Amino acid sequence: MKVIDLSKPLFTGMDVYPGDPEVSIEIVHTYEKNTWQLQKLTLGSHTGTHVDAYSHMDEKGETLDSIPLDRFFGTAYVVDDELPFPKKVGILFNRPVDVNELDNILSANPPFVGGKISESLERALLLHRIVTYTGLINIELLPTDKPFTFYGFPLKIKNGDGSPVRAVAIIE
Repeated sequence: MKVIDLSKPLFTGMDVYPGDPEVSIEIVHTYEKNTWQLQKLTLGSHTGTHVDAYSHMDEKGETLDSIPLDRFFGTAYVVDDELPFPKKVGILFNRPVDVNELDNILSANPPFVGGKISESLERALLLHRIVTYTGLINIELLPTDKPFTFYGFPLKIKNGDGSPVRAVAIIE
């Protein structure tokens, strides 16, 4: 078994989408003063490697805490240009993909899609109740010829529109 980390590290001053909150991580309690360490995190819900709830781009869409957990993990494939896409499994793209591939994706009926997806494709997928992941890294390390298991669980944010995740792939 091999574990591939697909997540960007979070750190103060990291790049964020224009207009999103800046990331700040500061130490609030120290071992010397408090006998433990505690950090304060300030960041947006769509920072770094993150998952988008349907409510992110649809005011009537479900929030993170109401989407079933089985939508955030499962069998997945990296898709190149091969058609048809695999059916009823997660799809990750290691190439830029835009809304012009929406019909191919919808016909595959994936529970989640991630990778180098455009904002217009992200919006369309969320409207079709397909979970989206952005900010994934290391997709090029995943096999393109066999399935793997993907995990990308969000924090359980009440009425959350998105959440940073620790996304991983497990290759058997």
